[in-house]
Amino acid sequence: MSEPANPKRVHITTYGCQMNEYDSSRMAGLLAEMGYTPVERPEEADLILLNTCSVRERAAHKVYSQVGALKALKDRRPHLIIGVAGCLAQQEGDRLLEHIPHLDMVVGTGALQSLPQLVADADQGRRRSHTPQPREYRWPPPRVNSGLKALVTVMAGCDNFCTYCVVPYVRGRERSRPAGEIAQEVAALVESGAREITLLGQNVNSYRDPRDGLDFPGLLERLARTPGLWRLRFTTCHPKDLSPRLMEVMAGEETVMEGLHLPVQAGSDRVLAAMGRGYTRSQYLELVQRLRRVVPGVALGGDMIVGFPGESEEDFQQTLAIIDEVGYDFLYSFKYSDRPFTRARRLADKLSEEIKSRRLLELQERQRQRSLALHQEMVGQVAQVLVEGPAKKGTGLMSGRDRGGRAVNFPGGAELKGRLVRVEITQGLVNSLKGRLIQDPNKGVQS
Repeated sequence: MSEPANPKRVHITTYGCQMNEYDSSRMAGLLAEMGYTPVERPEEADLILLNTCSVRERAAHKVYSQVGALKALKDRRPHLIIGVAGCLAQQEGDRLLEHIPHLDMVVGTGALQSLPQLVADADQGRRRSHTPQPREYRWPPPRVNSGLKALVTVMAGCDNFCTYCVVPYVRGRERSRPAGEIAQEVAALVESGAREITLLGQNVNSYRDPRDGLDFPGLLERLARTPGLWRLRFTTCHPKDLSPRLMEVMAGEETVMEGLHLPVQAGSDRVLAAMGRGYTRSQYLELVQRLRRVVPGVALGGDMIVGFPGESEEDFQQTLAIIDEVGYDFLYSFKYSDRPFTRARRLADKLSEEIKSRRLLELQERQRQRSLALHQEMVGQVAQVLVEGPAKKGTGLMSGRDRGGRAVNFPGGAELKGRLVRVEITQGLVNSLKGRLIQDPNKGVQS
């Protein structure tokens, strides 16, 4: 296929989770077939797409602000097409077009396949919103790239309906992809140069092949044996569905990394029940203890919400305590905010912003201390690191991640990019590790 004489240019900004990153790559692939080439600066683009998140109120406000800021650019270049995709698009639909006159199109989470037609309509001056129910979702064709790391969605949607969460309403109910289709995509990515694959789903533990019923541990085993694949990760796991079988696969398959994102959300049984999480504090801690026995050295990450309606000071102190009891390597933490459609928005006893902000700062400081202590304990250990490229800070440093997913920076040359090396940890920081290369890069290193 020959390149168009004057290719059009697209800029995609992605907000939120890795699922959105994956969807953005698929939209880029669909647009590439239309002759669009990606550019880094929106000022250079003929088409600007904002792939949005609505899980947090702040994320939604940020998108409205960003779209508003594009009006001046649209005034200077009337033929510029501006579109909103993702969860906020699914949530708001036509209202976005009504409230933002310079917006040209709205693409829901289940409408990626319609993107080329929506762009063509916008090019003819027809403003459209297409947000079919997520249950109608069709998996767009995969876009194969040659990056070192790649994302692959194995399922979409969620059936848990936690009282604070908008995901089931904007992503729909759970739908799993056929295992054979997933395996083909993984194999194609590896063939094109990917060495680490991360499997995505709102709750990968619930994966079930729609054709033969293969569960997630079975899928993980199958994909782990893909020729040429070095590392396999997955996210996110719901604690109530984390099975002993999945732990065994993590322990038994060399390709499956020892890192797990296991969101707890709160440390109080009363708050967990109000959230509809489906487990108690003691059940979560027992799960963590079993996981650490089966998968020694596993790096744990989590999510935490502070200021849920009715959260008392005692509830909050239990949340702080669980940080120390679990020992998270990293923790994503947020202030509670009302989201559309959810049951929690109708609850009484909402906390003030002042209380929520104070608690969030206290929790984040506790986690910083815990992360620093954990990482300092790793000094002297030897980590296997997949080298991703030059470190963001520091001259002559390379950067990569260990098997647990921790960032590791160490002195080295550009020739190490894309290789597996052994690094002795010499310093533990809050968000990363420092080390020194202890293996001749030309001996015993995968490349």
